[in-house]
Amino acid sequence: MQGEIEKQFYPQGFKTIIGIDEAGRGPLAGPVVACALFAPESLLIPGINDSKKLTEKKREELFSILTTHPEIDYGVGIVSHEEIDQLNILQATFLAFTKAVEALTVRPEVLLFDGPHFPKLSIPSQGIIKGDSKSQLIGAASIIAKVTRDRIMVEMDKLYPGYGFAGHKGYGTKIHREAIQKIGPCPIHRKSFEPIKSLTSKVLT
Repeated sequence: MQGEIEKQFYPQGFKTIIGIDEAGRGPLAGPVVACALFAPESLLIPGINDSKKLTEKKREELFSILTTHPEIDYGVGIVSHEEIDQLNILQATFLAFTKAVEALTVRPEVLLFDGPHFPKLSIPSQGIIKGDSKSQLIGAASIIAKVTRDRIMVEMDKLYPGYGFAGHKGYGTKIHREAIQKIGPCPIHRKSFEPIKSLTSKVLT
């Protein structure tokens, strides 16, 4: 896969370049999910872009291609809402990144992370602002991370009806916040995030 960023590395002789992205840093509920993805330089899959710029239908189509293609290797890291509360969201995201890299079959030579912040690993790494738009590898990883997390939240909607998880996927929409105020937080809400933090502290006091 060749994007603006990959073109800087392939001429240097790097072959096993990994794109890494996450989904779920901002929501009030559910896990944070990361994906690390390898694809060979020659592989071309039309339509790869930042997952947020794609329709749900297009993400699902690309997810099916990316997760079944014989030349693609990917790993997924999932960190729960409990771990997010224990670690804080940045460290939980770093843990998800690390888990995703460790789940790969290939041995990475370079790690490309979306955004400026990334965990300190023993592999050469680079953080890229808006990397999911500049790097096809990161864009592909963003699609797998997003679809994986969305599917988890659809299942959570069945377990905890009334919050609308299937629609907003745990983000702090007006409907979601109103549901929290009306019926209180559920077990998968992040207790370190507002307004859940304040509501939980009121119950404890």
